[in-house]
Amino acid sequence: MGSLRSRISSWFVRRYLTRLRGKGTGALALLPDAALMPLRRTGLDPVPELGVKRQQEPVAKLPVPFGLNVWLVTGYREAKAVLGDAGTFSNDFKHLVGNAGVQAEDNPGGLGFTDPPDHTRLRRMLTPEFTMRRLERLRPEIQAIVGERLDSMAAADGPVDLVREFAMPIPSLVICELLGVPHVDRAEFQQLSVARFDLFDGVAASLGAMSQSLEYLHRVVKEQRESPGDGLLGALIKEHGEDVTDRELAELADGVLTGGFETTASMLSLGALVMLQNPDHLAMVHDDAAVAGFVEELLRHLTVVQVAFPRFAREDVEIGGVKISRGDVVVCSLAGANRDDELGSDLERLDPTRPATSHLAFGYGIHRCVGAELGRLELREAYPALVRRFPDMRLAIAPEELAFRKASIVYGLESLPVHLK
Repeated sequence: MGSLRSRISSWFVRRYLTRLRGKGTGALALLPDAALMPLRRTGLDPVPELGVKRQQEPVAKLPVPFGLNVWLVTGYREAKAVLGDAGTFSNDFKHLVGNAGVQAEDNPGGLGFTDPPDHTRLRRMLTPEFTMRRLERLRPEIQAIVGERLDSMAAADGPVDLVREFAMPIPSLVICELLGVPHVDRAEFQQLSVARFDLFDGVAASLGAMSQSLEYLHRVVKEQRESPGDGLLGALIKEHGEDVTDRELAELADGVLTGGFETTASMLSLGALVMLQNPDHLAMVHDDAAVAGFVEELLRHLTVVQVAFPRFAREDVEIGGVKISRGDVVVCSLAGANRDDELGSDLERLDPTRPATSHLAFGYGIHRCVGAELGRLELREAYPALVRRFPDMRLAIAPEELAFRKASIVYGLESLPVHLK
């Protein structure tokens, strides 16, 4: 099992480094800039055009080739209407087949591209493992992982890249713990990323990355079948046995691994940047009573998952006064919706004292992120530990030199060099 874990780690590292080198342009080269606008940002903020679009046309046509009829939803109320109506809007992967080089065998399965009743059955199995009561058992392990990373950073000579040394290892190792992958080769399971969320290599390359990941996880599941452990996979096998197939288990594990890793890693690095740029925010994280509110406002303001999984209209429907025809594709901009005046006032500004909002950072409806509470738990543990250990931390490069991802569904930093003393 230890060697398998190393292979999984090595694969993710290769994918990450390939993306950092900027190889390939894939389908993005065929898209006009206007079609990529929902994935563009200026620093931490969505491009101004997204706000203008929300005010003028909260439901608007996107100029997308491949014969697709695609609508962009930027309004909060309109996004909830789409995301909350699984009867009218489908997530089934079959709708993608035949478009932009997508094949039926590319289907990653899991919850994201599945409709009820299969989605209902699988989510019912998974949800009990992600309640706060169950997740509390992970808190000591999360604290230990954070502490180990801080110790490693403290021993470094010179600037430290918070993305590679802090933001990436923490969620990857936490998810290993959650899934029940043993601690053998733990140090190698670092610096991970998920190519599926970066469209730079095109849709087909992203789906190919999913396929390779599933191959590895099938082997993990096979070993868990033979000897179920105490983690998520072992628990599902013990509880549901033959009611869940090995393929379904691998797909669920893949969704947990990828969905819970890159999103939390991006939040950890971007949140750290926010604190580095504002001493008042840095000070707030020292206050245990203020941490939860600070994290919640960061989730809304940053909205690292920029758009939700595409929805496909099963029938003609009207959203925000716009007619969407059966078969049309609907893409909800979570980053746009989370800055809608419908949700509150002055939402372009980060305000850690803002009362909690019903933001869409984790999505909405039956496809809302099942690991939302795990993500919150990691952020609430990691941020305070970081600033308490390194109170004099500061950027090691000029702010204008920071490199952010381009055209990525999950927004984030490529690196975040800091001086710790």
